[in-house]
Amino acid sequence: MTYPPKGSAAPPAPAGAPTMPAVPPQAGPAAPRGGPATPDEALTRRTAWAEGVDRLRAAATTEPGRLRIIGAVLALLVVAFGAVTAWQMTERSAAADDVLHSSQPLSASAADIYRSLADANTAASSGFLAGGQETKASRDRYELDIKTAAAKLITAANSSEPGSPSAETISELNKLLPEYKGLIERARANNRQGYPLGGAYLRYANEKMQQQMLPKAKHLYERENQRLSADYADAKPYPWAAIGLGVLALGGLVWAQRRNYRRTNRVLNQGMVAATAASTVVLLWLVVGHSVARAGLDESYDHGVRSLNVLHEARIASLNARGNENLTLVSRGAETKTLADGKTTVDVFDYDFQQDMKTLTKGLALAADLADDKAGEEPVQSATGNMKVWKSRHKEARAADDAGDYQGALNKVIGSKSDKPTGECFDGVDTNLALALKHEESEFKQAAGDGRGAMTGLPVGAAVLAVLAAAGALLGVGRRLSEYR
Repeated sequence: MTYPPKGSAAPPAPAGAPTMPAVPPQAGPAAPRGGPATPDEALTRRTAWAEGVDRLRAAATTEPGRLRIIGAVLALLVVAFGAVTAWQMTERSAAADDVLHSSQPLSASAADIYRSLADANTAASSGFLAGGQETKASRDRYELDIKTAAAKLITAANSSEPGSPSAETISELNKLLPEYKGLIERARANNRQGYPLGGAYLRYANEKMQQQMLPKAKHLYERENQRLSADYADAKPYPWAAIGLGVLALGGLVWAQRRNYRRTNRVLNQGMVAATAASTVVLLWLVVGHSVARAGLDESYDHGVRSLNVLHEARIASLNARGNENLTLVSRGAETKTLADGKTTVDVFDYDFQQDMKTLTKGLALAADLADDKAGEEPVQSATGNMKVWKSRHKEARAADDAGDYQGALNKVIGSKSDKPTGECFDGVDTNLALALKHEESEFKQAAGDGRGAMTGLPVGAAVLAVLAAAGALLGVGRRLSEYR
């Protein structure tokens, strides 16, 4: 077999024989395109954050890049200022609105429930003392108080959250109210027929009122007052976060304009000036508006809510005192108790009357101190005068009763005008306290309304002006950038 000489071309393949592709020289294995990175490459790959920082750093080396960064930061600051202002003032505005239209009216309704129940108890005992000659006025007053209490309970139930302590208290009072009415009707029925059992039913009704219904009504009133205080606490604090951002945004805008002046000798940049003006308006509106609102809310609390609370408590004390005064004659000494000294025995109802009068005296003195105008002072002074006469006449009634003159004592309590009864004094106290309450309610609404009004439009206005300020800052920077194109 002969071989071709060295270096000569290979002979052609026979016809029909398969051809083999030429194999290029191997230069070592190559990594496939798009395949996984090697461990060394993975260690050297940069994160997106690092790459972004590098790009930002590179941009900051040129004036256009620095201007873009300044514009973005200023716009972000101004928008954040507007957003935080709108958020904080929306919350405070809502709390102030709750003070005016929700929590304070509910507190007043809770006080009316307490007052109506106490007055119904007083009217029932007054009617009982009249025996079968119960007056129409006394009966009508009792019925009106019961209806008022029932209506206020419905209002309070609609305004309370299901399952809350207030809702449970209202439900319990709704159950106790018909039970109390039933006892009063039994007392009246027996009293009209001259049965002594009527007095026992009246004492049972009074016990249910004093030991169950009035304490629950008082707890409801206290909870609504706590809710009112919480709304005040939400409405009054200064929006420091928004104020801080506003100062920072204004500082940034002033710095940017100063920088622009030093580099170009141009005093004004219209976009920047507009942004500064809008931000200044928002900041001033925020500080002044909230300060005025806070002052109004403070006044509504100091000269409205505080006075209302004192007057409500004084009126309730007078109602309880009148009821206990009547029950002293109804029980005729059947209910006694021994004091803490272990020696002194007193009539339960007369002792409670004395305690109620002490509360009334303190309440009227405090109400007089809180009254800030003549319209508020006069009814309190008149009520104080009525109370002093009431105390004097009550002593005369007790002296007659202790001397065995029951009819004389009765005349001194529920007699005609010629007898100078204590009932006249009680009516004077109650009427004057009602006038004082009406005046203070008006004072509260005026001051709280002024406080709430000072926040009107601030959240929306701040957001709109902040957007305009951000646009002005960007336009101002954009105008400066156009000089580099």
